Amino acid sequence: MKAQGFFSTAEEAMKKTIDRLKCELSSIRTGSRASSAVIETIKVESYGSIMPVNQIASISVPDARTIEIRPWDVSQLSAIEKAIFKADIGMAPVNDGRLIRIFVPHLTQERRKEIVKSIGKMVEEFRVAVRNERRVLIENIKKLEKDKVITEDDKKKLEARAQKVTDAYIKKIDDSIAIKEKEVMQV
Repeated sequence: MKAQGFFSTAEEAMKKTIDRLKCELSSIRTGSRASSAVIETIKVESYGSIMPVNQIASISVPDARTIEIRPWDVSQLSAIEKAIFKADIGMAPVNDGRLIRIFVPHLTQERRKEIVKSIGKMVEEFRVAVRNERRVLIENIKKLEKDKVITEDDKKKLEARAQKVTDAYIKKIDDSIAIKEKEVMQV
């Protein structure tokens, strides 16, 4: 049945959306411990293109409170520093001419609330992506009915199934967010 192929495609896209969400959430700082994930995906303008920091520098965490960024080309230090400031991660980079150090401060309650707020804004784009997949799936189901491949009853059943699948993925998004928000607010 053609509809099954449409469902497989939609579910695959929804799974990819969840994977992207988890990747984004892993880059959000939750405690006072240094983590390279916080800066790995920051975009830097380098050699006329935009690249993540981890593609133009090595990133290490020498101790629990410090992140070090060693660019492979020292001329990229200022571009990396500028990108970190622009990313507004709540930490200031210190450029010593060879590498950049970021000292990780303790998260204040106010900063934790700001992070939770930004998570809420960010997550909406993932919900929209899942809903867009549902919309495409529903359009394909309607086209099958229009082409007389399925009956109206089949269409209604498939639309209900599409909504059920969408609801399940929206719940996964909400669950992931709830876990992350709890991590952020834990002192």
